[in-house]
Amino acid sequence: MSMQLGRWNLDGRPVDRKYLAEAEGMVGPYGPDGGGTYIKDGVGIVFRALHTTKESRSEAQPHITPSGAVLTWDGRLDNRAELIRSLRDVLTIHSTDVSIAAAAYEEWGTSCFARLIGDWALSIWNPRDRSLILAKDPIGTRHLYYLLEQNQASWSTILDPLVLLAGKTFALEEEYIAGWLSFFPATHLTPYVGIRSVPPSCFVRLEAGRPTISKYWDFDPSTRIRYRRDQEYEERFRLLFAESVRRRLRSDSPILAELSGGMDSSSIVCMADTLITRGVDGIPRLDTISYYNDSEPNWNERPYFIKVEEKRGRMGCHIDVGPQSIFKLEFETDRLAFRPGSASRPSQVEKQFAMCMTSEGNRVLLSGVGGDEVCGGVPTPIPELADLLARARFRRLAHQLKVWALDKRRPWFYLLFEAGRGFLPPAFVGVPKNLRPAIWLQPNFVKRHRDVLAGYPSALKLAGPLPSFQVNISALDMLRRQLGCETPSTEPPYEKRYPYLDRDLLEFLYAIPREQLVRPGQRRSLMRRALTGIVPSEILERKRKAFVIRAPMTAISTEWGRLSEMRHRMVSSGLGIIEPNSFYDTLEKARHGQEVPIVALVRALAVEAWLKRICGQKILGPSALEPRDQVFEHASRRDILDRANQTSFQLRKFTNERR
Repeated sequence: MSMQLGRWNLDGRPVDRKYLAEAEGMVGPYGPDGGGTYIKDGVGIVFRALHTTKESRSEAQPHITPSGAVLTWDGRLDNRAELIRSLRDVLTIHSTDVSIAAAAYEEWGTSCFARLIGDWALSIWNPRDRSLILAKDPIGTRHLYYLLEQNQASWSTILDPLVLLAGKTFALEEEYIAGWLSFFPATHLTPYVGIRSVPPSCFVRLEAGRPTISKYWDFDPSTRIRYRRDQEYEERFRLLFAESVRRRLRSDSPILAELSGGMDSSSIVCMADTLITRGVDGIPRLDTISYYNDSEPNWNERPYFIKVEEKRGRMGCHIDVGPQSIFKLEFETDRLAFRPGSASRPSQVEKQFAMCMTSEGNRVLLSGVGGDEVCGGVPTPIPELADLLARARFRRLAHQLKVWALDKRRPWFYLLFEAGRGFLPPAFVGVPKNLRPAIWLQPNFVKRHRDVLAGYPSALKLAGPLPSFQVNISALDMLRRQLGCETPSTEPPYEKRYPYLDRDLLEFLYAIPREQLVRPGQRRSLMRRALTGIVPSEILERKRKAFVIRAPMTAISTEWGRLSEMRHRMVSSGLGIIEPNSFYDTLEKARHGQEVPIVALVRALAVEAWLKRICGQKILGPSALEPRDQVFEHASRRDILDRANQTSFQLRKFTNERR
């Protein structure tokens, strides 16, 4: 992804050129293809490019529109032809994506954002009314952060310049940490109080230093797609999935695709090969990268990705992770990471991945993230049953309860209860076991962030959108939060694309009946039916992949000496987040192979490692390092003193009046 950053002095003072130079040095490694700078009237904007299409090589950014607006664009526009037809008086087929977006803004204002289909983030400085607009696409595949201070507004694709060049320390955003420890933080949060992220499908307008956040587009719950035959659903899915893959194959250099052997990545690679075979114009060579570990009994992926390679007649890059550890437990403080989960040093696996990309000249990576969530990867009947319950289709509900009860080997009334409890508030029915906070979190921390730790739960609504639609949006929100935690790469720089998160594809999947996606005994029913003959049958018919749990346990055992020492000096414990003895006991169980919530455990270790590094760099202020319970206690004492002083003042006033 390309980089954009800027600073606006609200009082009109000239922008500090030293600040811009230092900030440009930070974003430079992410954008190795040059760029441009705009400095005028107290505003400084920097753009650094990572070219991935032939059109992007003709761009000149920051881009100045005929009205004088200054626009910087990081993204890929998928509906170029449609927009060019609508704006044919000022555009041609050779127009760059940034010029198309700029022309759309000139014509339609902020309502143009809903028309821009693709992965993008943009900033628009309007000198005429001295306003700044920051916007992101509906999925949130790009990052754009901003920091507002008394006389200054700063924004950037990455956190580095906002944190390091702010000239101050920051308080720790507890809600972000709670989200990271559970189901990812809300999309508008960062680890630092005061620095915010532009939410997906929204734009932030800054005028005179006052921000307003507006949602410009959302999925329409009233849209319904109903066909007579299964074949019509299959044909439409196949068409939209092919178009989604084609859009993400737009590149002027070879593309690299992850190929794990599962249905998601295999389907992307096989569909891309189908498009190449058909002779679709503009598609470059497709390379693949696969990971394997023959020593891991729960991760025997090699036979499956080899099947795909045999079908396409080409071998990809294979990385053996057996002798290596994917899960690094790092506690060094010499290099800085600006969010949890960002490794301070590349692992051997990451170095091999970088060698694979650079040797083949790849700048784009295709990922299968999202396929499980949007195509019915979790074979649950609950959304379908909830739809029938909400629409009072009791005869159909009774039939489906019997069918699903036989498939799941559970009583029908249990399934009915599960479908019904979704309409009740979480506080009333309790939180499911898999959503409960980890036992090693301190009680007061859990109390302050219970909803965050449970993944921001909400009850289904009987009236309004179908429950299955509400479930889909909830799953998409979690994907958005996950994407918000992704960290751009510099070694080498590349752009990540997600075919399953195409807006047109999602609109279709959210509008069709739930029983098309999941049927009794048929996980991913529509996907399997639609891709028969395109994806090898061994992939389509394989069982759900098992989750790998031995690697992190091995890492914990290997690093046990340092983990034991960590028990008595945990930063997260001093901040009132983790209870060290309970956490240590869970580590002991993991070390001896007992069943523990391993994902939550690894995340807690990542948070602790990150806190150690960031505290070593003195980025967090003293108040951020004070236990929150103690802060609350101090606040409570201040409140008591304030009330006492106020009462004393009122008593003196009353006495004087009586006198």
